[in-house]
Order: sequence, then C-alpha cells, then structure tokens
Amino acid sequence: MLKGLDPLLTPDLLYTLARMGHGDTIAIVDRNFPAHSVNDQVIRLDGTDVVSAGRAVLGLLPLDTFIPEPLARMEVVGDATAEPPVQTDFIAAAEEAAGRPVAVETVERHAFYARARSAFAVVITGEDRPYGCFLLTKGVLPEFSPQR
Repeated sequence: MLKGLDPLLTPDLLYTLARMGHGDTIAIVDRNFPAHSVNDQVIRLDGTDVVSAGRAVLGLLPLDTFIPEPLARMEVVGDATAEPPVQTDFIAAAEEAAGRPVAVETVERHAFYARARSAFAVVITGEDRPYGCFLLTKGVLPEFSPQR
C-alpha cells in the first residue's frame, strides 16, 4: 500500500505508466472495446468507469504539449460531430488534470482500433456508456530543480 495514490492505480498500471516514455500512447476504453484483440498489453479495471480511470491515470501522466491534440476520442459511427456525455465528462476530467484546455482529436472507429494496436497498453474499464474510448499521449515532466 502506498500513500496518496488513487486505489485504481494497480501495480500493473503503475508499472506500465512508469515504463512509458514521451510520445507513447495509452488507450483507456469502455467495456465493449475489443482490448485483447488489438493489444497484448491489457490492464483490466472492470470495477470502475472510464472517467474515474482517466482521472487516476491523468493524476500521474502528463499530456503531451508538443503535439496539437494529445487526447483522442472515438468518433460516433454515423455522426462525426456528436460528443456523447461520456466523452464530455472524460475531456473535462483531462482538462482539470492538465490545468489547461486540451485539444481533442476525433478518430473514426476502425482507425481508433488501428491506433490502439500500436498503443503502449490498453486499459479496459467497466464503463457501460458507449464510445467511452480514448487515446492519451504522454508528455514530459517539467524540468526538476532540487532545492538545496
């Protein structure tokens, strides 16, 4: 047990986040996503929703500031402009964690699957709302200056 960590941050998830480098992508997805079909590195968080999982991850993972859209969401089939409430909620949580507005890319469903194949890992949640599927690109931490 560690102090100050969200209990959703399992040992496997912490290890995965620590191994990721700048520019690596992690997918956080709903329960309907074919996680095991698209990626060998799957972390299961069946008992939580995608927004809570996103908050936990984004509490540690800085979003990339070197690319225009460090967050991507799955496009709603048949309505490219729709933003379901699950996506609005996740984006708000991402902006809160980042402390700034975050540009969001919309990715067509099959293109999203392809990008999840090359993601560092996929975190599958118990989210039951459809289109709760996101890609987060890891950024860099600010320069560290130890206090003497």
